[in-house]
Amino acid sequence: MSINILKVHPNDNVIVALTDLKAGETVQYQDNYYLLTEDIPAKHKFYTSAMEEGEKVIMYGTLVGKIQIPVKAGALMTTDNLKHAAAPYFFSPYQYQWQAPDISKFEGLTFNGYHRKDGNVGTANYWLFIPTVFCENRNLDVIKEALHNELGYAVTEKYKSYTHQLVEAYQNGADTATLAAIPIALEPEHLNTKRPFKNIDGIKFLNHQGGCGGIRQDSAVLSKLLAAYADHPNVAGVTLLSLGCQNLQVQDFLNDLKERNPAFDKKLYIFEQQQSQSEEHLITTAIRQTFEGLIEANQMERHPAPLSKLCIGVKCGGSDGFSGISANPAVGYCADLLVGLGAKVLLAEFPELCGTEQDILNRTKDERAARKFMKLMSAYSQAAENAGSGFHMNPSPGNIKDGLITDAIKSNGAAKKGGTSPIEDVLDYTEPALKPGLNLVCTPGNDVEATTGKAASGATLILFTTGLGTPTGNPVCPVIKISTNNALTATMNDIIDINAGSVISGEKTIEQMGEEILTYCIKAASGEVIPKSVLLNQDDFIPWKRGISL
Repeated sequence: MSINILKVHPNDNVIVALTDLKAGETVQYQDNYYLLTEDIPAKHKFYTSAMEEGEKVIMYGTLVGKIQIPVKAGALMTTDNLKHAAAPYFFSPYQYQWQAPDISKFEGLTFNGYHRKDGNVGTANYWLFIPTVFCENRNLDVIKEALHNELGYAVTEKYKSYTHQLVEAYQNGADTATLAAIPIALEPEHLNTKRPFKNIDGIKFLNHQGGCGGIRQDSAVLSKLLAAYADHPNVAGVTLLSLGCQNLQVQDFLNDLKERNPAFDKKLYIFEQQQSQSEEHLITTAIRQTFEGLIEANQMERHPAPLSKLCIGVKCGGSDGFSGISANPAVGYCADLLVGLGAKVLLAEFPELCGTEQDILNRTKDERAARKFMKLMSAYSQAAENAGSGFHMNPSPGNIKDGLITDAIKSNGAAKKGGTSPIEDVLDYTEPALKPGLNLVCTPGNDVEATTGKAASGATLILFTTGLGTPTGNPVCPVIKISTNNALTATMNDIIDINAGSVISGEKTIEQMGEEILTYCIKAASGEVIPKSVLLNQDDFIPWKRGISL
């Protein structure tokens, strides 16, 4: 029998609609019956009892808001009748007991990765171009067009061909109706066979708007971020372009790189435009030397590595009312499996941990790490309030439209991605993850700022859940998209890799879905499957200036 409603936690006084429900309909959950006073769209919630102003609303077993106006039992939860509220949090000595999941299906399995001399293992082999300042973005764009087109990494061939057909038809006198009827050609099957470097998975470019202007602290943080990307396990070599006079000097970058990894030994080519003979000389020399570096980097091949060498970031974006009950818990179960196997898991998005702080503190092993989390969270929250905002303003219009009414609801669902394991460490922005197990990374909730930060802390794959659909990717870390619902998978299949909507329809359990996600991770880490974001060259990169970004 199909289930049309779900009570997430026994203590909840709200229930989630899994399908569209009509006013006047009576629905049953276990031994209780509820008469709906309003239409309840799928993904949204209704109240299980009448409540007065100021009463607490509980979901996921914790406080998520307070009633603003009296509501009836069976009424729809909305932004008019509910406002964000979260319980206070405090430090308490670690007493958490964790029951690890059964990892027997995955014990002894390996993935085929790129082994670096420092002991880390990459899931891809990229060459990376880094500008120290936004002034070099144009030069990077010129180099990108040349290398991507000639070395087989461009993904725009079908669109160039389509545009060529439009121009040709227009020049032959075609009207708008004829132009509209021109079909787009399929991507040529031979495209990737043009690649002369079979062991180079891509050539990536970190265009950004920083490095000068602003405040010096912005450039200092950017330098650490760029050093983290140069040192990333998925990066084989680096070409760095500098103007010369900017705040972020090449030596600052080199100092941060040495501090991060004193034994850094990858090929690193540095070009400074103000010391070059000409724009043409700068670009041709950068292309030639990079080409020589690619020849050497192409000699590296994939070899087996234990799953403990994986470092997986978990992220959600374009979230909906199903995120916290399908894709996120499934990713969380996958995270628990990874922790049981000795791998690293990175959970970030601090504005989307609002309301979950006490659970996180209870699970944090080390008092130093717990107090660091409290300090980072309180400082971040206070800075947002000082700017006239706050964590309560985190849900986007799309989140609210699809059932995430308060930040505490969104956050409690988002935190499910991290699973249930103990928290081993808490990392500030750009700090590397060094301890196996679950690590927290301080980043904004913003999709690209968060994935940018996770890669900086060492994520070699990112599991990204979405209910509304988002194309977000990353230049050096393959991003795997997981849909929360069947409808999204059907409409945006070109960006979705895994469908967790089968949890909502009752076809799969959370545990089955989590195991399926881990199996996909192993294949993606081995280069056996290519995530859609990678196929699309969705290389999103936004450095966080440590200003207020939710």
